[in-house]
Amino acid sequence: MNKNLKELIELSRLDKAIDDFIPIIENAKKKINKIIASRETLKATIDTLNKDIDNTQAKVEESEEQLNVQNEKLQQNRQKTDNIKSERELKALSLEEQLAKEKVTFAHEEIVRLQSVISIKERTLSETQAQFDSLNTQIDELSIDLNKRLEEIDSKRTQIYNQREELIRTLDKKVLSFYEKIRIWAKNSAVVPVKKQACYGCFMKINDHTYAEVIKAEDITTCPHCGRILYIEPQEA
Repeated sequence: MNKNLKELIELSRLDKAIDDFIPIIENAKKKINKIIASRETLKATIDTLNKDIDNTQAKVEESEEQLNVQNEKLQQNRQKTDNIKSERELKALSLEEQLAKEKVTFAHEEIVRLQSVISIKERTLSETQAQFDSLNTQIDELSIDLNKRLEEIDSKRTQIYNQREELIRTLDKKVLSFYEKIRIWAKNSAVVPVKKQACYGCFMKINDHTYAEVIKAEDITTCPHCGRILYIEPQEA
């Protein structure tokens, strides 16, 4: 087999191996990224719950203030009773007292309701916080494993990069340039085998003359249909 062709086959193999690291790294990060996304969702829920609890507590304080105001009115009305001089004043005072009592009742009920809402939200917050803390622990553990795995991947990738650099130094520059131009559009299928007299890049059948040239492997032969560099695997030969 032509020396340049042999080197191109090896170069193509190394380039594919390097590119294959991308999905490997993405898959390695996928699990931890999914948990991080879940943690961010829980963090948003925690922030919302805290905000809701603060707002509800503010409403409780407003109701308590209203309760104090109405209780003070009732106290004042009791003091006014001794100074009533007419039936009309008595009716007006009774109406005012009744209205104040209704407001006191409403304020009491509203405080109870709001405190119940706070209790429910605090319980939900506690459960959500526990889930958040659990995810943090998982992320810490996965991060340690992920970093180890990424170090191993990086070590293997560096090794292949070094092999590629060594190969490029021995490869004819014109041949390398020709290969790189094809690789711009063909990616990792710039150099493909021929099987059953078909190019395994475009899967089109090649003519007998081209097939014979590929079998001889005396020079670099390209597919007449797609332009990829062709070779025949040893077992096919």
